[in-house]
Parts: sequence; C-alpha cells; structure tokens
Amino acid sequence: MSLIKKELTEKSGFTMEFSVSKEVYAKAEIEAYKKNVKSINIPGFRKGKAPKAIIEKYYGKDIWFEDAINACIPEAFEEAVKEAGLDIVGQPQFDLVSNDGDIVLKAIGFVKPEATIEGYKGIAVEKKVDAVSDADVDREVENARKRNARTVDVTDRAAAMGDIANINYEGFVDGVAFDGGKGENHDLTLGSGAFIPGFEEQIVGKAIGEEFDVNVTFPEEYHAAELAGKAAIFKTKLNAIKFEELPALDDEFAKDVSEFDTLDEYKADIKAKMVKRNEDKAEREVENALANALMEKLVCEIPEVMFEAETENFVRDYDTRLRQSGLDMATYFKYTGMTLDGLRAQMRPQAEQQVKVRLALETIAKAEALTVADEEIENEYKRISEAYNVPADQVKAMIAAEDIKADLLVGAAMKLVRENAKVGAAKAKKASTKKAATAAEGEEKKPAAKKSTAKKASTEEKTEEKKPAAKKTTKKAAEKAE
Repeated sequence: MSLIKKELTEKSGFTMEFSVSKEVYAKAEIEAYKKNVKSINIPGFRKGKAPKAIIEKYYGKDIWFEDAINACIPEAFEEAVKEAGLDIVGQPQFDLVSNDGDIVLKAIGFVKPEATIEGYKGIAVEKKVDAVSDADVDREVENARKRNARTVDVTDRAAAMGDIANINYEGFVDGVAFDGGKGENHDLTLGSGAFIPGFEEQIVGKAIGEEFDVNVTFPEEYHAAELAGKAAIFKTKLNAIKFEELPALDDEFAKDVSEFDTLDEYKADIKAKMVKRNEDKAEREVENALANALMEKLVCEIPEVMFEAETENFVRDYDTRLRQSGLDMATYFKYTGMTLDGLRAQMRPQAEQQVKVRLALETIAKAEALTVADEEIENEYKRISEAYNVPADQVKAMIAAEDIKADLLVGAAMKLVRENAKVGAAKAKKASTKKAATAAEGEEKKPAAKKSTAKKASTEEKTEEKKPAAKKTTKKAAEKAE
C-alpha cells in the first residue's frame, strides 16, 4: 500500500502523501547506476567500470537519487491515486517528505471538479439546412469537367483570355531589376488574377515568340513595401499558348467520371450527396448550439490547469497536422510570424469550450446513470483499429478500456441531449454560388508579380470544427501509431 494520506483542498485542489518502499527504491537505484556509470570517471578505474560503492564513496550516495526516485514515482503515484479514488487532472507537483526508510513523497495538484447542470433536456435550437438547387448541381458537374479537361497546344492564333500562357519575365523598377521579379517558363492562366492588376491583360493579343514590355503599377497595399505603389516594367516573352478543352457534357462523360451510365443518374447522385452534406452540416451546427447551451448551464469552478492541458493538446494536434503536411512548427512560425505563445492564445478559447462541454456531458452521464456495454467498447476498439490501420491488440495496449468507456459515455450523453432537444426547422437558405465557385477553383500564385506572397496559414482554418463529444482516445491512438 503506497497511499499514506490524502486531503482535498478548496478549488478542486488536493494533497496526497504516498510511499516508495526501500526494496523498490533499491532496484531503481541499481538501474540508475547502470544507466549513468558509463559516463562517470573515477581515478584508478577505466571510464564506465567503477563499482557502484566506489562511485558513491567518491560522489556521495545521493548521486543516484534523482534518477531513481523519478523512475519510482509514476507507478507508486498511480497506485496511490487508485487507492485514494481521485480523478487527477493536469500534472501534479512532487515534493520529498522523508528519506528515512521508505521514501515518502507529497503530491500537490488538482482533481476533476464537482459540477452540476440543470435544464439539459428540452433545449430549443434551430436547424438550418441549405437547399440544393439545380444550379448547385450544375456547378459541381462543371468542376468535374474542368478536372477532366485536356490541355491543347495553340499554334495558329494570338493569346486570349482563358488561355494558359507560358512566359519568361523579369521586372524592373526605375530601370533596376528587383528580387523575386523574374521567372522562366511560367504557366499563367490569363484572367485568373494571379498576377498584379493589368499584367495578364497585356499578354492578350500577343503571338508565340513575341517579346514585349508589360507596364504595371504595384498596388499601394502590396506585401513588399519597397515595391508598393511603384511603376514597373516587365520584360516579357510569350513562349507558348495552351488552353483547356472541356469534355462534352453527355452520357459518355458521366461514364468516364462515375459509376453511372447516364448524365441524369450522375447528376442525381451529385444532388443526393450534396443534400446529405448539407444535412450533416446542419446537424453539426445543432450539436454545436446544444454544446453552447450546455456550457451556459454548467455550474462548476474549473481549475486553470485543465484549460492549460487542453490548450497543449490542441497545439500538439496542430503540430501533428503540420508535420503530416510536410511542415514543422518552426517553419510555420517563420513564415507566419506567429509564436508559440500566440498559437496557444489563439487556441485557448476552443480549448476552454472543449473542457466545459466535456465536463457538462460527463455530469449528465452521471446524473442519468448512463452505462456502456462491453460490446460497445469492443466495437469502438474495432472502429479505431480500422480508422488508423492499427491492429486491434495494439490499440488495446495503447488505450485502456476505461478511457474508451469514458468517451462512449460522453457520446451517449450528447445523444440524450440531442434526442430531448426541441429542434425547430429554420427556413432553408440557398448556398452562396460565389463561395462555391471560389472554393472550387483558384490559380496558384507565384512570387514574382502576384498580388501578395503566400497567405499566412490560418490556425482557425486548419483546426477541426469543434465537436461537442470530443473523443480523447482516438487522438491517443493516432499519436502513438505514427
């Protein structure tokens, strides 16, 4: 038994004394010796060969203490926590109480706070489902045509809007070339707006092989201050002209891009998927509205450490997504001007919401005496295994069944709140055609003569939409499987 005593303090604090037996510590001390001996020099002995007793005589017996006790703390503390029945949040602070015989340590930290919540049944929310029009479907079909277009070389006419012009260019201000103003064999879609205003229009009407000047003025808000508002001349050569030829809009096209035999069937499938997508989006918005309502109804004094820990979880998740995209945090900070503290500050509000919503749902699950069957836990293990392509046995080794159960109870609580909510149907609204068109297209912008450099990556864009019943265990599986 490692627990000696515990005490709950105000604002969800706790102190707890627990012990590490002499026998356990002695084994840890031997391991600490084995770990460190190779780097220790003692006169008269080859490096790394001095006996433990000799090293202790030379440096003092406490030379191993820090490594040994740090190795002992996790298991002893976990055992004491179980005996005490505490639900610890955050990382506690450990202090040495006694080193006479068994080692006695004191842990100081926080437990999950007691919470209450009322009025979680019958919450009134609106559900807004965007309508899907024929124009929306036609736009999706048109995007598919563009994705399947073939590039055709032009040899018998001058450049026109919509063409892809392959150009060489070099920019000069006051007769002096400037950094980033030169490019060769660059493909520029005329009319895309990728380059600064007036550039693309001056290529229209030019013939292949023609060399000419493009006269432009950099915008006043241009990202490079030394060029903002300046007149510039770009020495330009048109190397080649191409255009994208769209496939005919017929049944053959539908067969090529889908599993359907006719264009009508293909369009019907697109519409069904768009309807489902809009319905799912509306349902997520309902759950988010319910989550916001639950946060307002939650009565709880939450320790700061819970918000800090969840913020760090968000930062780690963001770092993982950056690395999956071939970036790292240092590169991201370099190009965006963001700092680690700035990133934390940006993610803090969402982290606070996550903590509050989960506490609310855990409180509801307890109040409603919700339960989770063993079969549900097994199914969740299977789902995680398949989602992350990790063997089920490995998932079980990484994630305790109690953690799976806790997540499932949170999900069950949200389901209960959703089933008892008063959901009113709001007037359907039509999705913005401008937004859809903008999202579907977009010419890559090169650094030479474009309007601005690559936009700063937005953490708000890359951070996942808040989900009321966040699953902690899935996150663990993903991180450990990498």
